Amino acid sequence: MKTSIFDLFKPGIGPSSSHTTGPMRAARAFAAELESKGLLMEVTAIRVELYGSLALTGFGHGTVRAVTLGLAGVRPETATAGEIELITNSVAASGRLALPGAREIPFSEAEDIVLLGDRVLPEHANGMRFLARGAEGEELLQADFYSIGGGFIVRGGEEPVAAAGMAHLPHPFSSADELLQHAAETGVPIWRMMLENESVFRDAASVRSGVLALWQEMKSCMERGLEAQGTLPGSLKLPRRAARLYAKLKVRPHGDPLAAMDWVNVYAMAVNEENAAGGRVVTAPTNGAAGVFPAVLRYYEEFIDGADDEGVIRFFLTAGAIGILYKENASISGAEVGCQGEVGVACSMAAAGLVAAMGGSAEQAEKAAEIGMEHHLGMTCDPIAGLVQIPCIERNAIGAVKAINAARLAMQEADGHTVSLDQVIRTMFETGKDMQARYKETSLGGLAVHVINRATIR
Repeated sequence: MKTSIFDLFKPGIGPSSSHTTGPMRAARAFAAELESKGLLMEVTAIRVELYGSLALTGFGHGTVRAVTLGLAGVRPETATAGEIELITNSVAASGRLALPGAREIPFSEAEDIVLLGDRVLPEHANGMRFLARGAEGEELLQADFYSIGGGFIVRGGEEPVAAAGMAHLPHPFSSADELLQHAAETGVPIWRMMLENESVFRDAASVRSGVLALWQEMKSCMERGLEAQGTLPGSLKLPRRAARLYAKLKVRPHGDPLAAMDWVNVYAMAVNEENAAGGRVVTAPTNGAAGVFPAVLRYYEEFIDGADDEGVIRFFLTAGAIGILYKENASISGAEVGCQGEVGVACSMAAAGLVAAMGGSAEQAEKAAEIGMEHHLGMTCDPIAGLVQIPCIERNAIGAVKAINAARLAMQEADGHTVSLDQVIRTMFETGKDMQARYKETSLGGLAVHVINRATIR
């Protein structure tokens, strides 16, 4: 375990953790490096090259805007709509960008951010290259960054840095088998292991309050999505649906045995419509899959007898352990492994979390996580028009329903199962590597091609 759940679940802005949050962080890191090396006042020009998936869906995913904001020092965790609008409008109107703590430099998104969709950098499909020049055109600093999914970034040639103290955790693990073995030997459930591991960095009370604060952030996003109406930004002119569906559900007569699923659908869609609109969301484990986790957790709160804050904490911590396994042993990047690495992982996490919240065993949580991913294997990432809207919004609703079903299946059987979570994680990663690049967040294949072609023909 090298990742904290507070890195896995983190507030940011939509529409994409890998294409918006990650590039914003990378650009900000580059500006910070210029400052740390005393080069800021010498900079007269900055060129940014976006490669592969970042370039192919750069406008629809907000990547170009995110790079500009990051160079200006904006943090995705604290960015406000007003701050974003002020900076982007200023750059567009003046053709100049203020670097943090430095004078303004000439800057045009159209000229200084170059999209190279037919090329990739060697370490990941989501590659970026930053170059700062001085008054004589000399190179001051060049750096490559990769956005590896979920808002995480790495510098070219470097490994992801583990949180300080991760080597001294009371319950270290690197596989689901290790989690299960430790639980069997000690009687400590997965959620308790995670609580004690996280308590290395902050006291247990802070871990609990931090988890509940994340849940409140998720619910706030959901509530905004349930009320917001109008059309989502982008060329599809897609109307929001969550508020309309929510209004219908509130007046529907009781008695429908599947009504809970309708509520799960609308909760997931509300979150992902907010994400598609560039609103504030919590990665879980990505922005494109941010609706699955809170929809299932809201299902627990509203439809499971005895639901309480302790169950919410068990849900988060157990799901976090599962998400960490995927991040560290495979990938949570749609550009690397397709949507199985986003909605599939979110489903797997939520299924395990729901089992834990309802008092299930470690074995049942592991089984639920395996079921959740097994039935997402091979899922492509093919956003139409490069927007995180179709099929992404509905896909979150379907993933949430699958997670609930996976949890129910796992808890109804006491014996073992043939496929382990570790095996399905390896299978997912290998499947993603074998998948053709056009099906991995490029908008060059699948629905992204056929729907646009049909529209063009008409």
